[in-house]
Order: sequence, then structure tokens, then C-alpha cells
Amino acid sequence: MSREDFNYSSIKVQDIMTRALITVNPNTTALQVAKMMEQGGIGAVIVKDGDSLVGIVTDRDYATKIAANNLSTDTPVEKIMSSPLITINQGEPISAAAEIMANKKIRKLAVSDNGNITGIITSTDLVNQLAK
Repeated sequence: MSREDFNYSSIKVQDIMTRALITVNPNTTALQVAKMMEQGGIGAVIVKDGDSLVGIVTDRDYATKIAANNLSTDTPVEKIMSSPLITINQGEPISAAAEIMANKKIRKLAVSDNGNITGIITSTDLVNQLAK
């Protein structure tokens, strides 16, 4: 079966997203987040200020904003997070997620259900699905 034969609209974001989420407050330090990502084997954490989701910190944010600019690892994540948080509804097809990622030049996308974040879908998730 070729890629063109496969109906990507039948696979929904919720079918391949990662449901495990780690959230931190904006004052959490870059070092604390890096340790969380390492220990959890993940590449992103969601930044939450009270009940509001205000951004995401990815391994790429860390590399491009902390390491490349020689910032202190005590820098609060609110200074390095990507914001606003870009989301997709969990019922959308994975092709829509791929399109958003390509257009926004991002590799991780928060997944929502009625305004609540339920997971994250990554470019790796999409590639793994394509490789099946």
C-alpha cells in the first residue's frame, strides 16, 4: 500500500497523541524543567499560570534560548517558553496536525478537548505513524 492509498483523515490526533503531561508554573527554572524532561524521557512541558495555559517549553527552546544565549539555568521558564500555546482538537485528523506544525514551524502541538489540554502530539508521533 502506498502512502497515497492510505486515508490519513481516518486517523485522529487522539489515536496517536501522548497523554502523559507535565505542567509547571512560569517561575520554574530552566534547570528544573531540563531535569524533568530528562527524568520523564520527554521533550516538552506545558507552562500553566493558575488555571491558564500560557505556553510550552521544549528541548528546542532550551537549546536555542538558554544554551545559545548563555543564559543562567536559573532563568524562569516564562522567559524562554514558546507562547501562546498552539493547540489542536483531539478529534482532528493527523493531517491537520501535520499542516499546523509545518505552517508554524513547530514540532510539538498541545492537544485539547473542549478547551482542556489532554495531551501532546509531536512530529515524531506523525513520522512513526507514517512508517507503519
